[in-house]
Amino acid sequence: MKVLVIGSGAREHALAWKLAQDEGVDVVVAPGNAGMGAVAERRPLPKATPEAIVALATEVGAGFVVVGPEAPLVDGAIDALAAAGIEAFGPARFQAQLEGSKIFSKEFMARHGVPTAGFRVFDDADEAEAYVRAAGRPLVVKADGLAAGKGVTVAKDADEAADAVDRIMRQREFGGAGARVLIEECLVGEEVSFHVVSDGERYVPMAPAQDHKRAYDGDQGPNTGGMGAYSPPPVFTDEVRQKTLARVVEPTLAGMRAEGHPFRGALFVGLMIVDGEPLVLEYNTRFGDPECESMMMRWQGSILPLLQGSARGDVSAVEPVWEAPTSLCVVLASGGYPGAYETGKVIEGLEAAAAVEGVEVFHAGTAERDGQVVTHGGRVLTVTAVGDTLEQAAERAYRAADAITFDGKMLRRDIGWRARSASPSRSS
Repeated sequence: MKVLVIGSGAREHALAWKLAQDEGVDVVVAPGNAGMGAVAERRPLPKATPEAIVALATEVGAGFVVVGPEAPLVDGAIDALAAAGIEAFGPARFQAQLEGSKIFSKEFMARHGVPTAGFRVFDDADEAEAYVRAAGRPLVVKADGLAAGKGVTVAKDADEAADAVDRIMRQREFGGAGARVLIEECLVGEEVSFHVVSDGERYVPMAPAQDHKRAYDGDQGPNTGGMGAYSPPPVFTDEVRQKTLARVVEPTLAGMRAEGHPFRGALFVGLMIVDGEPLVLEYNTRFGDPECESMMMRWQGSILPLLQGSARGDVSAVEPVWEAPTSLCVVLASGGYPGAYETGKVIEGLEAAAAVEGVEVFHAGTAERDGQVVTHGGRVLTVTAVGDTLEQAAERAYRAADAITFDGKMLRRDIGWRARSASPSRSS
């Protein structure tokens, strides 16, 4: 069977890598990147519109399609594939609004009693600025639409919040995504990424992870698409897990069913754990990146039955087994990311990095030029390692990361810092 994976990031590389391990599965990726050719056939996809995805799936004879990034899901790729009679993994357009509109998702949470921070919605920049200045306290300012993980500002004071409103709504730093803003109360705690894969009725819980969104060590600097992750985080205890399933996951899936739109696909809940209580920061409707890389490295056996079960409406036969006790991944980014950066820098040391025990190097922003692999994006590579302990996974990941060189290479040196000296009591 041919499986078509849509996307070009490290998340899609990890999914293609895992799917390619299945006997009898031929993976095609579109558009892919310089590293994905080792596990899949690459096909061009200049624009990932629903129509283009259907046309490509038909052309290659795909029996199953996995749509990795959020934008095609929000645009209705799954709806278009279903209309063409092509089986695919991911939520339909209506359900993808949980990620596509932060305001839609917060109002959904309010309707269904899902615990989250208090919030206000604004479609006028002057009113939003007046609100944050009058509040005079830390607030979170979010662009309503998709902004590649960068449309969120955790503002420590009124000036910073007002600046975020200006950049989002007046300067339109994120284009149409900034037509409206969501302003939330600021929660203080530890963030956790928790995924479930649902068939509309049932769900399979995945391993929890903790992402590192800030660009620099010590959780400093601007938000990025993610500079690294590890799994599992100690803060996500069995008690917190049960609270999350009962108070967040089940009401969310039940709410979607009640509104006539059962959710099929990956529901990724961004949580803040405040004094042992899980509150929702945001929903995503696809696997996280770089969390997916850590999960695929830990998952034992084939991932295909989970993805197909979700698409077909029955995941009851899937029981995840986490083969590796821990995983940790480090993102190597272009200098200047998430701001302006240069591309076309020659990457060396990939073979040496891949030779480190327990390591896979997943490509994100890479391309081929004159027989060499070069940088082609902000996040360039995700160096991912498994280990018997988090310390072992971290040592392997950083040893491999240090073997790779390119001009301007940027990385955080403290991925997993909250857990590497913490108690071993945690949920898988």
